[in-house]
Amino acid sequence: MSQSISVQVSGDTTASANQLIPANMKFVVSNIKNFVTTPLNADNYAIWRSQILKIIRANGFYNFLVPSIMPPESPDQIQEGSSSSTTSNGNRHLTDQTLSAAICATISPSILPYVISLESTAEIWHSLEAWFQSSNRSKVIQLKNELHNVSLKTSTMTQYLSEIKSLVDQIAAAGSTVDIEDIILYILNSLPPPYQAFKTSIRTMLTPISLDQLYPLLLSEEIHIAADTARQTTGNDPNMALFGYRGRGRRSRGRQNQSSAGQSRSNPNSSVICQICFKKGHSANSCWHRLNAQYTPTARNVNNALLAATTNQDNTWFLDSGASTHLTNSLDNMSVTSPYQGSENITIGDGSSINIAHSGAGILPTPSRKLQMSNILHSPSLAYNLLSISRLTKDNNISIIFDANGFTFKDPTTHQILLQGPCNEGLYPLKLEPFSNKALAAGHTSTDLWHQRLGHPHKRILDVLHKCNKDIKIGKHSFCTSCKESKGHKLSF
Repeated sequence: MSQSISVQVSGDTTASANQLIPANMKFVVSNIKNFVTTPLNADNYAIWRSQILKIIRANGFYNFLVPSIMPPESPDQIQEGSSSSTTSNGNRHLTDQTLSAAICATISPSILPYVISLESTAEIWHSLEAWFQSSNRSKVIQLKNELHNVSLKTSTMTQYLSEIKSLVDQIAAAGSTVDIEDIILYILNSLPPPYQAFKTSIRTMLTPISLDQLYPLLLSEEIHIAADTARQTTGNDPNMALFGYRGRGRRSRGRQNQSSAGQSRSNPNSSVICQICFKKGHSANSCWHRLNAQYTPTARNVNNALLAATTNQDNTWFLDSGASTHLTNSLDNMSVTSPYQGSENITIGDGSSINIAHSGAGILPTPSRKLQMSNILHSPSLAYNLLSISRLTKDNNISIIFDANGFTFKDPTTHQILLQGPCNEGLYPLKLEPFSNKALAAGHTSTDLWHQRLGHPHKRILDVLHKCNKDIKIGKHSFCTSCKESKGHKLSF
């Protein structure tokens, strides 16, 4: 009797020992949270599934995820049979329950209620798979739509490629994939027009290109396009004034485009007025009478030459924040003028170029003080007179305030209002009185008059004036009473 009892106890001990949790299962339970650092949520099912599959396969428990291979059995379902069969089924059920508990430990509280009532590991696994596949389909469609609409815009090439890679990774995490050729197509289609030649070369390649090969080519192309843009920018004059239908102008240096250059060569000096003979079409440097000291222009030319270029010209100025210098179409708007000797020209909004005839300065009168207008360029072909805001504020230390009603000139030191004007259809016009050019037209005046104008100088100075301008007649015998009285040292008695 005692022997049989001893055998029974020994058998129970062996059965308990055989139903212990395997060592590899203990490893899975102890380290699963170290491998799966982020619990399962609505956005990371694909990543979570990949991590769980790897750790389960590595430890030999994949058959617990597939019921058709080895369905787990509970103790109630175990039929009467040998003790080895009973022990095997009990171990399988114990392992299955332990594995399901380990998987549930990696599920977030928002997802756990969907599987909390399920018993086996296979039921939990396939329930999650069915639930997430249906919800991820709409997410994949949304991500692919974002991938189709992504564009370079103002981003750098590195940021642009990183955005595309992020969307592709999210699509993969949602359980779908994007073909490599499709990714390359998305990248090329979203590039701006400067990359057109690059896109054509990639599309016409005979052998397929990989993403690892495409990325450095795109970064290199970005550098080349930026360098070309910089060269085009520096090729223009940095001191530009934008010119368009609203009265903006631009100065440019160097070569113009072919059409503009041809236009300039056809009649380059049609608006230039010679200061020697006062005729249009050439400058003083190329005048036939430049070395003729005896040449005297006709009286008609003397009186009307300075007005020829300003016939029917408007003396309204438009304030221009983009202009770097003042531009005018009338010499009446300048108090000091000289022929322009440079090679620059003015490029208008339609791309054509017009010549600069004169340069000089002027004065902008205000009720409190006069404002200097330095560096005025004159071209009769200009449609409008442009007043450079930057030049005006720099030369006169003033501030200009713009609003919907008009503009205001202010002295920043005293805060005194110097001038105010209206806003007309988005433009800020300023009406100025033209300068008188009568003093610039030489005529036959008496020696005494020139002597008084120049501050009673010595006769030798008047002789120099006569050498510079033959129209000024200096008499040999002249007498100035004021000079005699101011230079006298003794009284008459």
